[in-house]
Amino acid sequence: MMEAAAPLILPHLEATEAAGAALAALDAPHIVFLEGDLGVGKTTWVRGLLRRLGHEGAVRSPTYTLVEPYALAGREVLHFDLYRLGDPEELEYLGVREAFGGDVLWLVEWPERGAGWLPAPDLVVRLAHREGTAEGRELWLEGPLAAAYHRVLRDQEIVTG
Repeated sequence: MMEAAAPLILPHLEATEAAGAALAALDAPHIVFLEGDLGVGKTTWVRGLLRRLGHEGAVRSPTYTLVEPYALAGREVLHFDLYRLGDPEELEYLGVREAFGGDVLWLVEWPERGAGWLPAPDLVVRLAHREGTAEGRELWLEGPLAAAYHRVLRDQEIVTG
């Protein structure tokens, strides 16, 4: 796995949404893990990607439903929020195991709550609040697609650092 030695900087909330949208340029990932504290911008990042893929409605974190499905840009997108998951085995009851493989894009918030059940990610996006600023975020990337996504973020001038 590749991880940047220093975090990339998302200077404001709009940059967090733009960073999510930028992932659409890769057209490759199938499983993306989103990590970070409550309120750090994971759902904002997802909103940017879903809007870039053509979703026009509201995007809320599926905290109580655990998964929100979308049919966008010719593929199925599953947005998971596992924050309230009591046990990874509960994922079996959602019936989403059938979604493994194919052209399904998984966006998983709080993936550590599904440890042992979730497949390995293609990309891990880790967000953290930036000290000294209310809006800024730090961004770390890991996984097989980290380098390619990093290039896209740089090319689109979304991140600094």
